[in-house]
Amino acid sequence: MLDIKDFSIFENQSNFDFKGFLFKIASYWKLFLISLIIAFAVAYQVNIRKEKIYSMQTLISIKEESNPFFTSNTSLVFNWGGISDQVNGISTILQSRSHNELVVSKLQFYIDYLEKGKYNFIDSYGAVPFYVDIDKSKGQLVNTLIKIKFLTENQYEIQIPFENNSVSLINYATNSYSNTAVQPGEIIKRYKVGEQVSLPFLNWKLQINDAPGNYKGNEYFVKFNDFDGTVSRYKGVNVNSDDKGGSILTLSMQGTNKSRMVAYLNATVKMLIKIQLDGKNQFANNTISFIDSTLVAMESQLKETGNELKSFRQGKNIYDIEGGGIKFSDKIGDFDTEKDLISRKIAYCNSLKSYLNSSVDYSKLPAPSVAGIDDPNIVVNVAKLISLSTQRSEMAYAVKSDKIFKDFDNQMMAVKNVLLENILSAKSSLLYDLNMINAKIGQAENTIRKLPEEQQELLKIKRKYDLNDNIYSEFLQKRNEAEIVKASNLSDIHFIDPAKDIGGGLIGPKTSVNYVLALFLGLLLPLLFILGIFFVNNSIQNTDDISKLTKIPLLGVVGVNKGFLSLAVFDQPKSALSESFRTIRSSLQFLYKKQQLSGAKTLMITSSISGEGKTFCSINIATVFALSDKKTVIVGLDLRKPRLADEFNLTNHVGVVNYLIKQKTLEEITSKTEVPNLDVILSGPIPPNPSELILSDAMGELINELKQKYDYIILDTPPVGLVSDALELAQYSDVTLYIVRQNYTKKDMITLLNTRVKRGELNNISIVLNGYENKAKYGAAYGYGYGYGAYSYHDEPEKENFIKEFFSKFKRK
Repeated sequence: MLDIKDFSIFENQSNFDFKGFLFKIASYWKLFLISLIIAFAVAYQVNIRKEKIYSMQTLISIKEESNPFFTSNTSLVFNWGGISDQVNGISTILQSRSHNELVVSKLQFYIDYLEKGKYNFIDSYGAVPFYVDIDKSKGQLVNTLIKIKFLTENQYEIQIPFENNSVSLINYATNSYSNTAVQPGEIIKRYKVGEQVSLPFLNWKLQINDAPGNYKGNEYFVKFNDFDGTVSRYKGVNVNSDDKGGSILTLSMQGTNKSRMVAYLNATVKMLIKIQLDGKNQFANNTISFIDSTLVAMESQLKETGNELKSFRQGKNIYDIEGGGIKFSDKIGDFDTEKDLISRKIAYCNSLKSYLNSSVDYSKLPAPSVAGIDDPNIVVNVAKLISLSTQRSEMAYAVKSDKIFKDFDNQMMAVKNVLLENILSAKSSLLYDLNMINAKIGQAENTIRKLPEEQQELLKIKRKYDLNDNIYSEFLQKRNEAEIVKASNLSDIHFIDPAKDIGGGLIGPKTSVNYVLALFLGLLLPLLFILGIFFVNNSIQNTDDISKLTKIPLLGVVGVNKGFLSLAVFDQPKSALSESFRTIRSSLQFLYKKQQLSGAKTLMITSSISGEGKTFCSINIATVFALSDKKTVIVGLDLRKPRLADEFNLTNHVGVVNYLIKQKTLEEITSKTEVPNLDVILSGPIPPNPSELILSDAMGELINELKQKYDYIILDTPPVGLVSDALELAQYSDVTLYIVRQNYTKKDMITLLNTRVKRGELNNISIVLNGYENKAKYGAAYGYGYGYGAYSYHDEPEKENFIKEFFSKFKRK
């Protein structure tokens, strides 16, 4: 058993005895031996049980690929904001929940293929000769091992143990859970390879891989896992940028199955390439969608004007009619086409402005070129706004920082404000152009009005038809441009080194390191434990602690009360514990004599906090005075938490409180005890204002009246470290005893006591060390007074069992 006093070498010697320190540490060699045995046993078990850990990686580059079909007229492509922004965006996507959900779902990595090893189940993905083709729309048994035993090359057996009446199922199509009833016990079913398994808890087809090898008679296990939990595990893919090239990323994973890691790393990059290419094509898709909706309306208008022109030509000599107005038809048609283009630009600006002011998702904006707008400011800012909006939606699944989202929102707001200014400027210019073309159209129409009526009618119909036909043709051309751009877009992400198992990659467990670590920890942990007992413990341990912390004299040392009762002096008058209280009595009489006191003497006993033995010492000090034929009284002045009544088997109905409020006289509150010459005055009912009662004049009257009747007055007061009552009672005491308990009272409390003494709040104070127990290394006990080891001059109390001591307490009643 470790004992803090074995380390007195640190404090009792001015010069550090390193040799002695080593001998003290070495004396606990058994603890070090046990620690080393345990450490090496753990290291051995780790080395033989833990699966080997591998690390796999893939290398990719980010290079901005320009579309070879991109021209100033198409304006249908955009980038993600430069290489730097792409690297940050790609790192975020790779660790996002949505991205990893797609990869896990594609690879079906929520299915474990296992083999039973010597100590645990081994992940055998890529090594098992089969795979299961599950029906995702139906429930599968989750978190349960399904044993598969191949009876022949084309027949296998399923074994599933059921412990309860129901099992949990997972539907991977909806990622939802359900329950189904089963019969407890083990279910065994046989199926052929490729046969549909349709059970309430299992729906799959087991298929054999190419080149499976010999698997007849082998046993394997399949386990369906929680989808979200599987995704969470794979979100930990490490993404690091190359110091030599900021556009190069290294993706790495650690695990026990190299085939699984290779498949995942390559699949996650391929999925990333698809996502990035889809993002590039978003602009073209928006444009194609807008053009398709416009072409539907234009087809209807073109058909209507065509029918109208056809009806007009019937029964008329169309060549004579056209001849007079043919020179005006082409001219006004050009004006109409130019006006329509300007009108579409203005309409796009109005629509774009309205969309910007009413929406927060800008990923669906069509290209400005679809309306013929070639203003580079508008084209660039629309592309930038779509890019930022797309990135923000991707980050919503992985980034939880509000600051990052606010930064994106601020960027989008800045681009939006600039774009609104661009729209206002462009619209002003377009309105001017519209007025100019309207004036030209007006002049041409005035000339046409001079033509015959039939020529005017034909020109009017032909004018509408040509306009619709030109617009339709232009939109078809732009749609073809968008399709070409979309088909020729290239991803900015490229494999440099795809993940591949080329051998090696082992990173653990390193057996030699584990054994070295076991040696280090086997020595360090017990050493820290032993030293921690000394350094962490801030409580009083021995008399040297007291002498170093204060100049207040130590009046006596009281040992541990090994009995059940508090009247230790009365029950065992010849014990060492009783002798220690007699020593304190002698020291107190010396103090009283030194103060030249005559008549009754008062003694106040207090402590720092509850539990330090203040009441125990009060009772036994009072007992030794009473046993010396001195009339003694104990006054319970702990009005908040009284304990005296329990120690003397009395009821605390009447006491000091009743006297102080003038309800009872001194005789009415005084109780006799079984100890000759010893009376006790209990505290009485707990008052609402204990401090005010102690400060009252009645307290002084009580003390004066007690001095007329008793030789010694023992005041059992509250802890001075918790309340101020004891400080108020100090004026009535001739001597104050401050109880300090070994391994309980904190050293800081002694510092606080010094402050109180320095301020004059406590006078004539001495310290008593209570509960002191000093054991040598191998168990010999040092007694108190005249005892040493197994040889003691005093009678020690016999150890009684708890029940015997408990009943002996009630014999006193």
